[in-house]
Amino acid sequence: MTIFSKIIAGEIPSYKIAENDHFFAFLDIAPLAKGHTLVVPKTEVDRLFDLDTGLLSELLVFAQPIARAIERSFPCNRCGIASVGLDVPHVHLHLVPINSADDLNFTRKKLSLTQEEFLHIQQQLVQAI
Repeated sequence: MTIFSKIIAGEIPSYKIAENDHFFAFLDIAPLAKGHTLVVPKTEVDRLFDLDTGLLSELLVFAQPIARAIERSFPCNRCGIASVGLDVPHVHLHLVPINSADDLNFTRKKLSLTQEEFLHIQQQLVQAI
């Protein structure tokens, strides 16, 4: 069971942004920027393009209102999207407010936020959806 499956099951706490029968979105705890959100299918699949075609297309549809909420809530040119998939063997999309392509550089130093900051960001995004 991956760490994401444990988060979805409630075994590990998270800052949930959205959820439906097939997907779960929550704040990345080592974000590139405030608002950095992970979107994962509840089905544990390692590689993005191994998802069933229905789930693959639904993943983007589920992510769309979250991406729009990120753009409304944080100063950015747009919401960037990345699927790297090397750190956790469970499909996940990174939704990140960006102003340049370098803002999606995962080798950059991550932000260190307080619980209060995470809760504030969570509230902003949930209200903006």
